[in-house]
Amino acid sequence: MSMSRNRHIMQRLAFFCVLALLFPPKAGAETDSPAYGDTRISAMIGEPSNLIPYLSSDSSSSEAAGHFYVAPLKYDRDLQVIPFAAESFEVLEDGLRLRFTLKKGVYWEDGVELSADDAEFTYRMMIDPQTPTAYAGDFKIIKEFKKLDRYSFEVVYENPFPRSLNTWMGALLPKHALEGQDLRNTPLIRKPLSSGPYILREWEPGAKLSMTANAHYFLGRPYIDRLLYRIIPDVTTMFLELKAGKLDVMGSLTGLQYRYQSQETAFQQEFGLYRTLASAYTYMGYNLKSPIFADVRVRRAIAHAVDKTEIIKMALLGQGEPTIGPYKPDAWAYNHNIKDYGHDPGKARALLEESGWKRGRSGLLEKDGQPFSFTLLTNQGNEQRVKTAVIIQSQLKELGIEVKIRSVEWASFLKQFVLPGYFDAIILGWTLPQDPDGYDVWHSSRREGGLNFIGYADSEADTCLEAARSTLDQTVRKKYYDRFQEILHRDQPYCFLYVPYDISAVQRRFRGIDPAPAGIFHNTEKWWAPLDEQRYRMSPG
Repeated sequence: MSMSRNRHIMQRLAFFCVLALLFPPKAGAETDSPAYGDTRISAMIGEPSNLIPYLSSDSSSSEAAGHFYVAPLKYDRDLQVIPFAAESFEVLEDGLRLRFTLKKGVYWEDGVELSADDAEFTYRMMIDPQTPTAYAGDFKIIKEFKKLDRYSFEVVYENPFPRSLNTWMGALLPKHALEGQDLRNTPLIRKPLSSGPYILREWEPGAKLSMTANAHYFLGRPYIDRLLYRIIPDVTTMFLELKAGKLDVMGSLTGLQYRYQSQETAFQQEFGLYRTLASAYTYMGYNLKSPIFADVRVRRAIAHAVDKTEIIKMALLGQGEPTIGPYKPDAWAYNHNIKDYGHDPGKARALLEESGWKRGRSGLLEKDGQPFSFTLLTNQGNEQRVKTAVIIQSQLKELGIEVKIRSVEWASFLKQFVLPGYFDAIILGWTLPQDPDGYDVWHSSRREGGLNFIGYADSEADTCLEAARSTLDQTVRKKYYDRFQEILHRDQPYCFLYVPYDISAVQRRFRGIDPAPAGIFHNTEKWWAPLDEQRYRMSPG
């Protein structure tokens, strides 16, 4: 071998040695086999209100309960409908009949096998007028439920119902544990019987929920031994706990946290960041029973007075997109032909004067001797919403409108104010399902005991919602949803504000994360941590 060739080989070896020093192989790299063990610590901004699905509408309850229950169907990573607890499903007679066969060997944590009895019980419970739920509509539209055998059942519809498959993505409930129970007071509200990947072990009110892996979960025991949810009703405190290593996961980072606080080198070495347009929107909703907001010209004036661009810039630090209706701008149902009202204080003043509001001696607008003053309510701990309220307060003050801001703890916010309709105006948000059907939020029949707590009613809007949920043809549905959005835009029952970016931070020791159209949390039972990076140990069980 020549000296020049030896020298060339030595140079190459030296080059690769330098590469190895600069970029050492990461412990527990993705090529490693998944390992069992460890604890994943997350946070909830509010206390769950109820761990029986369908009986609550808050996100904390939904997130926690999602670990305990299974459904016949679910969405996969690409938002395609696939079997979950079902072995198979069939869409028959152009969607008028659905047939499901459940898998054998799906067990509740007490050892009772899940069966078609549970599906029938869930259906019967949901159509019972005594059941305190806002989600009965999808079940009440079913014409007939037929139990075929222990594992199979059919549901029959009078007319095609586009949300029929979504209905059966809802949790199946345990007949043997809930039958005959008072649903408002059953112990299962706080200690659910699980058939899902985790089992609730402890709920310390106001502090934490702890759940352990279900060793008998039908899809296989989750890799992570324990999930711990800490209740931290403030996103600033939550982020500080994340930076201190006392949380492993935080969703919904604020613009400030994403743009500045998470860009530090030490933070990025410790956490991975994931950013997508959220399946949610934030709005200012009016109590339409209030004399202040009964006149549509007032609501349109506020739409002209509110500068959404400034709100997104200041409250979200640019981490969001404006919206004109109850859909994401990238959703097929979104009506891109609608032109927003646009920030125009001059038009706002003209509309307010037209509706009888004049400047009084105090500087506030007055009508019939009453000042234009209202309380804008939102939930404590949500920094973006509080900042949004402050910006709206400032923008409306220029018109002579006094806005008083009040923030309330989450559970009280829902139970004492929002759902009973005890508010002037609220800043709140809706999480958006994949199907655009907004019947439960917008139909006039949902004003009492439903999610239409602002009291909106319009006969043409009702007709559009009814027609759009009565056909499987997406082109036809699009026509009705476009018109529905035009009606909402005209009536302004909400001032639709923005769709935020959903930004999550996850501790880097966790593997198996699969960013997808369904988000990063669609497969958390598959997340795992290498043994040499795990931080917590649990005894087997």
